[in-house]
Amino acid sequence: MSESSLSSSSRSFRRWWWVLVLVVAAALVWWLWPSSGSKAPAGPGGRFGFNGPVPVRVAEVSRGDFPVELKALGTVTAYNTANVRARVGGELVKVLFEEGQKVEAGDLLAVIDPRPYQTALRLAEGQLQQTRAQLRNAEIDLSRYQGLYAEDSIAKQTLDTQQALVAQYQGQIKANQAAVEEAHLNLQFTEIRAPIPGRLGLRQVDIGNLLASNDSTVLVSITQTQPIAVSFTLPEGDVPQVLEQLRNGRELQVEAWDRSERNLLTEGQLHSLDNQIDTATGTLRLKARFENADQRLFPNQFVNVRLRVSTREQALLIPSAALQYGSRGTFVYVVGEGDKVQLRDVRVGLSDGATTLVESGVEPGERLVLEGTDRLRNGSVVEVISDTPAQVTHSAAPNA
Repeated sequence: MSESSLSSSSRSFRRWWWVLVLVVAAALVWWLWPSSGSKAPAGPGGRFGFNGPVPVRVAEVSRGDFPVELKALGTVTAYNTANVRARVGGELVKVLFEEGQKVEAGDLLAVIDPRPYQTALRLAEGQLQQTRAQLRNAEIDLSRYQGLYAEDSIAKQTLDTQQALVAQYQGQIKANQAAVEEAHLNLQFTEIRAPIPGRLGLRQVDIGNLLASNDSTVLVSITQTQPIAVSFTLPEGDVPQVLEQLRNGRELQVEAWDRSERNLLTEGQLHSLDNQIDTATGTLRLKARFENADQRLFPNQFVNVRLRVSTREQALLIPSAALQYGSRGTFVYVVGEGDKVQLRDVRVGLSDGATTLVESGVEPGERLVLEGTDRLRNGSVVEVISDTPAQVTHSAAPNA
């Protein structure tokens, strides 16, 4: 190809390149040129009305009580747990409970064959009766010997021997009485009764099985669920504020929430603290008490615990969605007169995720931008598209 042909091709390419640049420039001018009816200053996207007021949603700053709560993961524990075992051996002849049944202390649960123990009781009572008869006879003889000794008709040794025999029978009666009481207790133990109130577990032994006295076989377990306890731990850094409230005689409220922290299960009170901090974890174990009237807590259940240590009364509250973060720190967009926004630095305190406590920077009743902040600048004009500003609500616990 000749040099003239290459030069001509190069000039043609440059002409088409400049034509393309002019077309792109014209398109940008058309895109950025404000629409004919717009009163807003020119800006990005003017041809499609984006130079108008920025649509936003707002919420008002309000005053309200803000509970200061500590959050932890807790485990539900039965207030008392009893494993019911046989105290005497024998054949299990009756089971008088249903699995999962609620019982009171003293309720009859099962019966062991009582006949051997009834026989043992009658034998002990017979031996006691026999010894009592022997004692009466020995006492009569002693009285007779005392009279004869006074008349110097018998030797002193004979009188002493009879006195020892009376004492022997008196001791034997005490032993026989103890045997009768033991036999009576064993007969009572053939009736297995609930030692504590609570809910029964699954039955471990069936009718007809032979049970041994005080063996490891558990007939059924009982867990006391009313009231019920929840054990949880707190970092040692949170312990001083809890102790301060307890020293002032305040009763601290505890809430138990489900795993998702959406449903409040029940409310109770802080019951006790451990006497030392675990050096391995740097935490202190605490226990809360719940009446559990509706049985929503179950032993070994995992719950989210919220311990309320204090309440900030009439604090400034804003939705957490209104907070913005940047190089200058934490700030919000405040909608002022003429629906113009003002960028305002704020100092925030505690937060529960949905609501944040503000220490300074805003006043009650001021409107804050919740949605649409990505296109805002200081002084931008906005259009509030929510007819009723959202209200600040407090439904979850803050992280102290």
